[in-house]
Amino acid sequence: MQAKKKPTRTCMSCNEKKEKQDLLRIVRTVDGNIEPDLTGKKNGRGAYICKSEECLNRVIKSKRLERVLEKEISESIYESIRGVIIGK
Repeated sequence: MQAKKKPTRTCMSCNEKKEKQDLLRIVRTVDGNIEPDLTGKKNGRGAYICKSEECLNRVIKSKRLERVLEKEISESIYESIRGVIIGK
């Protein structure tokens, strides 16, 4: 019997492939809100980053998350994402 494959995703910042559970999903919901998705199952456009401040800072500086999610992101949203990362 073959072992079940674990889903992998790529971090937007460092481009490392990791298991889905080791990354933080950030989602633009159907109604346009941007928020961290702790379940990994919310509807909407998602993007993954490592659970490290270094990767978050790189994404903020390059504005890559804004391009991927096609929406401008306020500082308060970045701070809520940082809170989730630091809390881990």
